[in-house]
Amino acid sequence: MIWDVITGFEPALLLGFVLAGLILNITPGADFIFISASGISGGPQIGMAAALGVNLGIVVHVLAAAAGVSALLLAYPAAYDAIRLGGAAYLAWMALQAWWSDGALGCGRAAPSVGQALRRGLITNVLNPKTALFIFAFIPQFTDPENGPIWIQILILGAIFLVNGFLFVMCLGAASGYFADILRAHVSFLNKLTAILFGGLAARLIIN
Repeated sequence: MIWDVITGFEPALLLGFVLAGLILNITPGADFIFISASGISGGPQIGMAAALGVNLGIVVHVLAAAAGVSALLLAYPAAYDAIRLGGAAYLAWMALQAWWSDGALGCGRAAPSVGQALRRGLITNVLNPKTALFIFAFIPQFTDPENGPIWIQILILGAIFLVNGFLFVMCLGAASGYFADILRAHVSFLNKLTAILFGGLAARLIIN
């Protein structure tokens, strides 16, 4: 069944999901700032521990999205349209926020040890309502009720999102000094690119 679901995704849609996830990961935000600050102040090990903690937090959100969306659709089949439009509204709001951003990359709070970096990354991400809302709004938009159980689709897409994010944030944590300097100089461009991407996704959801 899982293979059938994987092959059931439209290639263009799946590519769009991968690109959107990559752009999201390289756009400076709370997690980016925490990981880069930890790496800059504590070195590669602490930076990578912070990255691992953040990714573990995303696992929690993906599992919650898979369970929550599936339960909602089982109880109210018509809720798919509500989720789609709600997700479109949220993505549009994020697009506006990114477009109006002043381009500043604020100062993050670094963790002093590997254990604390891992723990703080996990707790900070799990307790971040913006992360939960984004995953709930973002991933389900690439699902299709005709392509098998929604929860399986969310888990597959969530796994893709996690792998892409894990590779990037681990590199960021290991070489955060280098990456932070480069991305700090291009924050404004990345914010505009993110705004265009999220705005396009929102428009697609509304039109479909």
